[in-house]
Amino acid sequence: MAPPGVPPGRSWVDAYRGMSADNIKGLVLALSSSFFIGASFIVKKKGLKKAGSSGVRAGAGGYSYLYEPLWWTGMIAMIVGEIANFAAYAFAPAILVTPLGALSIIISAALAHIILRERLHIFGILGCILCVVGSITIVLHAPQEREIDSVKEVWDLATEPAFLCYATIVIAAAFVIIFHFIPKYGQTHVLAYLGVCSLVGSLSVMAVKALGIALKLTFSGMNQLIYPQTWAFTIMVAICVVTQMNYLNKALDTFNTAVVSPIYYVMFTSLTILASVIMFKDWDRQNPTQIVTEMCGFVTILSGTFLLHRTKDMVDGGTTSLSMRLPKHADEDGLTPEGIPLKRQESLRSP
Repeated sequence: MAPPGVPPGRSWVDAYRGMSADNIKGLVLALSSSFFIGASFIVKKKGLKKAGSSGVRAGAGGYSYLYEPLWWTGMIAMIVGEIANFAAYAFAPAILVTPLGALSIIISAALAHIILRERLHIFGILGCILCVVGSITIVLHAPQEREIDSVKEVWDLATEPAFLCYATIVIAAAFVIIFHFIPKYGQTHVLAYLGVCSLVGSLSVMAVKALGIALKLTFSGMNQLIYPQTWAFTIMVAICVVTQMNYLNKALDTFNTAVVSPIYYVMFTSLTILASVIMFKDWDRQNPTQIVTEMCGFVTILSGTFLLHRTKDMVDGGTTSLSMRLPKHADEDGLTPEGIPLKRQESLRSP
């Protein structure tokens, strides 16, 4: 008897051999993106250290790193990774590509342990293993990319009532957060900035995917640049990405990266998967068993990501350093705030 979701007479092996060529291309591009982006952080950090030893450090306002070839090598690697990530969305569904972004964290942590001699706690290693297991689970059960022959088809999907309702709710929520919550809570609650980033980010991925499909079809001989929908998606990408990066930079400038990164990953990935399910109907081509398995893989990745970030400043037998618990600027002032990591504290007291 064939397992659930596999037609009679076919084994799991036969089913996995049926992974579409586009999904395989998207998978390879997503993995390549994670490798280049993860490695770029380490190369850039090496370049910053080298530049800082002979000039003014970047943290002190210096720009000597701009003359350091190693830093530019890391920047080029990051650009290549982002291009590969962009291309991956043109071939594979967002539910496959987006969660694999966690692998860049693993690669960065592993290379930091090897090259920068930064200690990786045993629970950090466990977090890496969880991310790998979750990623494999998602890859093996990801839906096939739907066949699209024109950017007009993507536009039709984007203008269906269900997705228009989702987009309206997202835009309205983003405006409410920007004009009501951020002025009051932006400096004390990390969720204010990250809420805007994640909401707008889910729309940006859908627009990026649409633009990627248009370019893929154009390069294959079916020119999509003649359609106004292609340029409409291009404008959407520009607006969403600029907004997303603006508020992400605000979050990173206000709060510690160890707090921002895992929360942003969870919110952004969750909303992107939701947007993809609504717009591209990824789950319509799957049975409940496959959907539940994908969600289990996603939760496994989330667990690994939180564990890796939570223990990255720990040493065996020790506790988390203050940098894990403080707002970004607290350690610069030499003061020790009290409170929870999701909020930047207003009242500080000397140790």
